[in-house]
This record gives sequence, structure tokens and C-alpha cells, in this order.
Amino acid sequence: MADKSWLKTTLEIAVIVFASAVFGILWNRSLLADAWHGAPAAQAAPTAQQGEALPMPIGLAQLKELHDSGQAVLVDARSGASFAKEHIAGALSLPLEEATRQKTPQLKGVAKDAVIVAYCNGFSCHDSMELGKLLIKSGYGSVYVFEGGLPEWRDAGYPTTGGGR
Repeated sequence: MADKSWLKTTLEIAVIVFASAVFGILWNRSLLADAWHGAPAAQAAPTAQQGEALPMPIGLAQLKELHDSGQAVLVDARSGASFAKEHIAGALSLPLEEATRQKTPQLKGVAKDAVIVAYCNGFSCHDSMELGKLLIKSGYGSVYVFEGGLPEWRDAGYPTTGGGR
């Protein structure tokens, strides 16, 4: 009796696997046909609007090196109150709200060919990316985004200034 139960279970598993394979092949037949004929896979749609330049992401180690050597201008995209409470040492404040009100946001005393790194409150904050796009549209050529933001910088033990620490 145990042998028949085992045989029945094995047969059921085989039928399920076979039916799944057939369904998967039929469902993806065009994709598989294109691959079989050597056609390139369709690319995902870009997240930016057509022709919109995006700032490149930069990591913590790269930012630290640029900060220590003075080769980059750090720009805080957070609110003025957040900036006053705590910010990366040496950073400038240009809140996203203020930058969007201006037709072409400008950083006082910063040349258009300077390396600029925008940051905000970390990975869940997209203000730095939006500010970076605005700065590129304003004519700044080398704009980067530090996606880890102030929390990653602070957690690494790197210098911050302001009244909140």
C-alpha cells in the first residue's frame, strides 16, 4: 500500500511540474522565440524623462575623500531648520523647496564647473536627487548625489556641525 501511495505522489508531482513547464513556455513564448533567434531583450523604460540628465550616485568612501581634499562642494537639500540643527561640516544649504521656487537655482560663489554633491536624509529621502536635477538644469556640470545622506555620514563618525549634536 505504501508503494502505491509513493507512486501516486510521484505521478502527481510529475504532472504538476509538466503542466507548470508547459504553461510557462506558452506564457513566455515571444520572449523565448526572440532569445532563440538572438534578438536583444527589450530594455526597461528609463526612470528619467527623455533627455533629462540625472546626477550620478556617489558612495561614502568617495565622498569622504572629496570632502577631505576640498575637491567638492557639498549641498544639503534638507530644510533650513534641519540644516541648522546638524549638517555635514563645510556643507552649503540649499533646501529643495527654495531651489524649486527659483527659475535657475544658484550656489553663491560656486563655479559652474565645480564638483557638487547633494545630500539629504538618507536613502528614503529623494530631495537630493531632485536638487541635483535642478542644479544640472541650471548649468552645473559635475553633480553627484550622496544617497546615504547625513545619517550614513554621521553613523560613520565623520564630522558634522550644528546645534543638534
